[in-house]
Amino acid sequence: METDTETYKPSWVPQDDDDKFACRVMRGVEGGHDGMTEAPVSAPLSSPPTLPKRKKLTVDDYVDGVLAGNRMILSRAITLIESNAATHFETAQEVIQRLLPYTGKSTRVGITGVPGVGKSTLIEALGMKLCEEGHKVAVLAVDPSSTVTGGSILGDKTRMEQLSRNPQAFIRPSPSGGTLGGLTRKSRETLLLCEAAGYDTILVETVGVGQSETTVRSMVDFFLLVVLTGAGDELQGMKKGVIELSDAIAINKADGDNKQRAMITRGEYNRILHFLRPATEHWITKAYTCSAYTGDGIMELWHNVIEQFMAQGRENGVIAQRRRQQTLAWVYSMVEEHLQNLFYRDPAIKECKDSIESSVITGQLSPTLAARRFIDTFTQDLLKETKDVLGGFPYGF
Repeated sequence: METDTETYKPSWVPQDDDDKFACRVMRGVEGGHDGMTEAPVSAPLSSPPTLPKRKKLTVDDYVDGVLAGNRMILSRAITLIESNAATHFETAQEVIQRLLPYTGKSTRVGITGVPGVGKSTLIEALGMKLCEEGHKVAVLAVDPSSTVTGGSILGDKTRMEQLSRNPQAFIRPSPSGGTLGGLTRKSRETLLLCEAAGYDTILVETVGVGQSETTVRSMVDFFLLVVLTGAGDELQGMKKGVIELSDAIAINKADGDNKQRAMITRGEYNRILHFLRPATEHWITKAYTCSAYTGDGIMELWHNVIEQFMAQGRENGVIAQRRRQQTLAWVYSMVEEHLQNLFYRDPAIKECKDSIESSVITGQLSPTLAARRFIDTFTQDLLKETKDVLGGFPYGF
């Protein structure tokens, strides 16, 4: 059999099994070809290049970087806060504690609405105009986490392409983590970091599926509900409580042939709002029209409604009182979260969990008695641990 000198067997082919492996590799051209001169062959690398390790930041680095408005360090500080690692918790809390004196000076606006209503487009249009007026805008966009995989797409930056490139703006998409409110402790602390970094306007975009509104209301000053034309159909799928939480309703996409329908919808919402209790004391909630596509009505909504609301609220003390209540509610919500974690991680609860659940499913035990049995088991185990720690006497007696 004639040997083909133009080709050779690859290295992975056994040398003895010529007939079983038909694969052959053609030899490369030696020297120049196609009019090209021979290029010098560099020596093969003995090992792949190593990338320099990113510097581990100290608490001082985080604090100084955030106060200086360094976007990269701000992003890393937010990542530190969002980390579930126990080693990062203490560092994150120390950073926040040192930045607290520099927070609380921004305008906090929550924006919600059903999917497809144009929240992201509206936020980008509003954010770009605010940046042109000299404001620094931070957008906290919360993406819903999958209940199956636990993941989030985090695609808000792709929907706000122009705003994400603006040096006066900062966009941070965050997963909701599966929480009912869509916004966890981490989102509240992210808001504080953005304020410390000098952003005077914080826009919080929520999941917009009717679950997150109560939590968002508890962390912002002004709450804006974005809707489409057709108030009757919209109210069928929207909780009455969502409207009661709102300080204003913006009817988006009021342009072209849809403008007349938007005006009719505004009148319908205003008639509905007339019978509802306002969300904020000394403030009358009304509906307005705007178009994120053309920009009509957006800055009028900001200057004539939101800025007026903030000025009035600061003057009569409503904003200060609301923020005090929000901070205390934040504390107790974290206490409840911590107690819930202690309950489910308790060894005694894990031991009796299957038997109690089985008794409830088979009808041998009512849900109320099952809950009581869980609580009794948890408190007895907690008292036992307390006695062991305090030398056999509960609560030190």
